[in-house]
Amino acid sequence: DIGDIVRGKDLFLGYDEEKKQRKKLEKNLKEIFQKIQDENRDKLSDLSIDKVREYWWALNRQDVWKAITCDEENKLASASYFRATCSDRDRNGTFSQANKYCRCDKEKSANADQVPTYFDYVPQYLR
Repeated sequence: DIGDIVRGKDLFLGYDEEKKQRKKLEKNLKEIFQKIQDENRDKLSDLSIDKVREYWWALNRQDVWKAITCDEENKLASASYFRATCSDRDRNGTFSQANKYCRCDKEKSANADQVPTYFDYVPQYLR
């Protein structure tokens, strides 16, 4: 999950080649968040880099969600970020996707502009 990676809480270790890429990504993220902390000393100087990451994610998760789901130019047409998550008992237990609930589909429901809460802050081993 993107939020886990940004916050430094991703548990997936992967294979050797993936581990190398993850170490590189983690190094780059630490440098990025160190720069964010340095540029915002007045607000962030007392926080650890891990707390800066949490803070940044809390402030920017909706924009990240919008970037992932609201693909107005259809550039992500073949992407499969979403998976079946909703069981519909009226249809004999079939599963469906809850991917129509993002900022771009506000007319569908009052909460269509909200980041689905089941994507964040659930421990990875429970997903």
